[in-house]
Amino acid sequence: MSEIDLFDVATKAPGPAGELPLTADMLLNRPSGDLFGLSQNAGMGWDPSRVNGREFLVLSTLGGLRGEDGKPIALGYHTGHWEVGLLVRECAEELSRIGAIPFAGFVSDPCDGRTQGTPGMFDSLPYRNDAAVVLRRLIRSLPTRRGVIGVATCDKGLPAMMMALAAMRDLPCEIVPGGVTLPPEHGEDAAKIQSIGARFAHGVISLKEAAEAGCRACATPGGGCQFFGTAATAQAVAEALGLTVPHAALAPSGQPIWLDVATRTAKALNHLDESGIKGRDILTDRSIENAMLVHAACGGSTNLLIHIPAIAHAAGLRRPTVVDWIRVNREVPRIVDVLPNGPNDHPTVRLYLAGGVPEVMLHLRRMGVLHTDCLTVNGKTIDENLDEWESSERRRRLRQVLEDKDGVDPDDVISPPDRAKAKGLTSTISFPIGNLAPEGSVIKATSIDPSVVDPDGVYRKRGPAKVFTTERDAIAAIKDGSIVAGDVIVLACRGPLGTGMEETYQLTSALKWLPFGKEVALITDARFSGISTGACIGHVGPEALAGGPIGKVLDGDTIEIVIDRLNFTASVNVVGCSDFESRSMRSDLIADRGLPDDTRLWAALVTASGGLWGGCVYDTDSILGMLAPKAI
Repeated sequence: MSEIDLFDVATKAPGPAGELPLTADMLLNRPSGDLFGLSQNAGMGWDPSRVNGREFLVLSTLGGLRGEDGKPIALGYHTGHWEVGLLVRECAEELSRIGAIPFAGFVSDPCDGRTQGTPGMFDSLPYRNDAAVVLRRLIRSLPTRRGVIGVATCDKGLPAMMMALAAMRDLPCEIVPGGVTLPPEHGEDAAKIQSIGARFAHGVISLKEAAEAGCRACATPGGGCQFFGTAATAQAVAEALGLTVPHAALAPSGQPIWLDVATRTAKALNHLDESGIKGRDILTDRSIENAMLVHAACGGSTNLLIHIPAIAHAAGLRRPTVVDWIRVNREVPRIVDVLPNGPNDHPTVRLYLAGGVPEVMLHLRRMGVLHTDCLTVNGKTIDENLDEWESSERRRRLRQVLEDKDGVDPDDVISPPDRAKAKGLTSTISFPIGNLAPEGSVIKATSIDPSVVDPDGVYRKRGPAKVFTTERDAIAAIKDGSIVAGDVIVLACRGPLGTGMEETYQLTSALKWLPFGKEVALITDARFSGISTGACIGHVGPEALAGGPIGKVLDGDTIEIVIDRLNFTASVNVVGCSDFESRSMRSDLIADRGLPDDTRLWAALVTASGGLWGGCVYDTDSILGMLAPKAI
């Protein structure tokens, strides 16, 4: 750039041509903000004659800066939000085509995979609440919007978006799930690849093999990971809640059928606005239970035990309890065979092609457990949508694609209950209690390696405790051989008060892919990634730093775990130690020294609001009640 170009600074501009379509009534009765908003719209280049149209807001978790050719100008945090700008554009263009005025806003989200084993994980779960607050503020900051579309994909961004939209009870609101990435033709998926460090340390994989597999794991640039972890489960839950158009969850990112979800959603939002259907008409106690039913049938991530109550709380509904989760998982066996639960480990794109959430709901309807009268965002009930789906060309053709391209029977991915039972699929989650977890804990029972489960369907384990208070020390012990077959790893001080309730997939992935890993159990007051498998018990309550007995365990204590995957009972206890309950707490219990102050504040607020089992939310009335001075 020459010096003349650089310093030839304009100080005035002609402004947009034309005039605003104002009326005397508008000038006399509309707020000044409404009128100034019209000036802003024209200033940004919108046709001044069209600024009085109906306004809709498209919010997303877009991250990075993508060139028109798809190449990165600035990288995003993860593939899940890398391409969602294309969905935002498709929504906006469709809204414009039908005569509306689209607005767009963004609140980007982090990557749990990128922060595994790092202090970044201390911000993961707290981010969800913060993002939901900001998203709600953005919605309210556009007072003239008539409805909202939320475009999001991954572990915390999509739950945050659902929480934000759930709170907008008097607006029509819809979700566009950001879809999934494809698996590589040759190589490892994004779950297994996260264990290359531990496998290399044990000589299971070479340096070259690790480098090549790591390069190919994310085979396409957009979408959530290829497994049914928290991101994929959240997409399925959004659809089960009725917040998406039918067959929206898990579409392959970047493909025409993925963009079609956005087109259909924009049309549906326009219909909701014209019909007067609001968020409160769609999100109900019965739709919350539908989400729990789909979660159980799919073998979903245990993180949704935190997110679904949070969505219910935002919507002003009753938060489901452990008792509700136990009842649902007793009623509904897992019928979906998808990574990470097996046995055949189909990637998520196959679940989509096999019929996705509508196909799962068809089976639930036949079982008589689904609330089919619930309304969805296309203005139809679940019953009406399933009737259309069952006989649709879309269903027939996509299931045929799965058979033709991958040679997979769709009914092997989403199986009728009898076939699922014959394959050994069992109910998804159990809730071990005992002297180690008097308030309860969680295990994805369906993901325990079948080879360590007894013929009667019960996982039984007794082993010596090896106790750690940091994830760093625990993974080091796995890598250096200090952890051996038969051990029970106890990881304390990693709950909300210790780390913001970090996710410990670094440990569970290592155990899954090491030859002896299935013979090791893990117990922690932290949480797990949705891709975690094995005998991994998390969400132990109370957490160590809240006085929980997990903070009393010593190296060498004998721990007994019993998980009955058929009768749905589970326990976790220290045995052979008569003084365990009267034992003093360990002297090394401390919150992580790197815990940010804002995460400490988050932990205090959610502890005052029902804690982990209440969804880790901010309950304003509970917090204000604790802050208010006591009556004299």
